[in-house]
Amino acid sequence: MKLLYITNGINGSGGLERVLSIKASYLADNLDYEVHIAGLNDSTSNLFYSFSSKIKLHSILVKGNPIKYINAYISGIKKTIKQVKPDIIIVCDDGLKGFFIPTILGKSISIIYERHVSKKIEVKKNATAFKMLISKIKFLLMDFLSNTFDKFVVLTNGNRAEWRGKNVIVISNPLSFYPMESSTLENKKVIAVGKQSYQKGYDLLLKSWKIVLDKNPDWQLEIYGKKEPKEQLEEQVAFWAEKVPNAEIFPISALQNFNVKEVFARIIEILPESPAYYPKDTLTDKPERFFVNETIREK
Repeated sequence: MKLLYITNGINGSGGLERVLSIKASYLADNLDYEVHIAGLNDSTSNLFYSFSSKIKLHSILVKGNPIKYINAYISGIKKTIKQVKPDIIIVCDDGLKGFFIPTILGKSISIIYERHVSKKIEVKKNATAFKMLISKIKFLLMDFLSNTFDKFVVLTNGNRAEWRGKNVIVISNPLSFYPMESSTLENKKVIAVGKQSYQKGYDLLLKSWKIVLDKNPDWQLEIYGKKEPKEQLEEQVAFWAEKVPNAEIFPISALQNFNVKEVFARIIEILPESPAYYPKDTLTDKPERFFVNETIREK
């Protein structure tokens, strides 16, 4: 059995590279499959994770303006397939271009798509109405093209709900290691490793850790991993702490509902009590016209 993985690259330190190193190496070493991996622009060298020495690596050179890039991408894939002659192709490209591979190649080879991220990661990044519209169009195109694959693999049932095709199946990621013993809990330290972004749920981890500290104040939490460059929350908090030294600083996101409840709770906590300024049944001093305008503006 010959397998060809098509991806952007395998020299990074992310989850896709880690999972691919485990799965591809297992197929090559344990099942004796002939496994090939094709990446872009020499991204199959200087690997962060260990891959089986049996795996054969290929590099597709793409560069130049969008037209040259696309032409080089298509010709590079066709050349690699002609050389390898795979029985099955697995596409591990979370971008839009990977969705066109069945259209480019036709139905002569079975093609499987592996999706390693949620759609929500892109929704989070696009705050403006125009970018949200572009994302919506992109997702509609992805939904349509996802049906051209023989199978469309996602990681969780939550991811399954994001796609409409009948060819969607759930295959969870394998474990990267198997602990042989349990912790003695003597060091009283917890380590979290992963990319520090909203998608990874570190805000939920920190909220949970507060509960832990209430009962076990001597325990420590250490977080390691690449930070999301656009967020830079620590730097922003430090900046404003220097500018306004006596202020309490809360990094928040109304779009992602991050820390909003905490801010409201703190405001209510420090608001001074005072006599009522309006009757209890009066909700506002604004006319209906004001709220109609605000509703229209929000839409």
